[in-house]
Amino acid sequence: QVQLQESGPDLVKPSQTLDLRCSVSGASIATDGYYWSWIRQPPGKGLEWIGRIGPSGTTDYSPSLKSRTSISRDSSKNQFTLQLRSVTPADTAAYYCAKGFFTYDYWGQGTQVTVSS
Repeated sequence: QVQLQESGPDLVKPSQTLDLRCSVSGASIATDGYYWSWIRQPPGKGLEWIGRIGPSGTTDYSPSLKSRTSISRDSSKNQFTLQLRSVTPADTAAYYCAKGFFTYDYWGQGTQVTVSS
């Protein structure tokens, strides 16, 4: 059974950087050949794919967020991280990490992030 758990701040000020971490158990993020993704859902809106990291460490990002986003991993801790720079109130959302490339079979419970001064 794969389990994912997001962690990070629940409040970030505009123009700051949001850093979120996803801790994974039940699978190795570096050796099991899976892709790991970040997805968000703004209030009242649908899911939005942010980006993913592959088993070799390669990354792909949503074109609309690419200039502000970095995804990396710490294989020793079996964690992968999301960094979103220069946040605005439009980045307020529930942020999820998930296992998968385009479809996702395991999800974290999500973490609510509010961008506000």
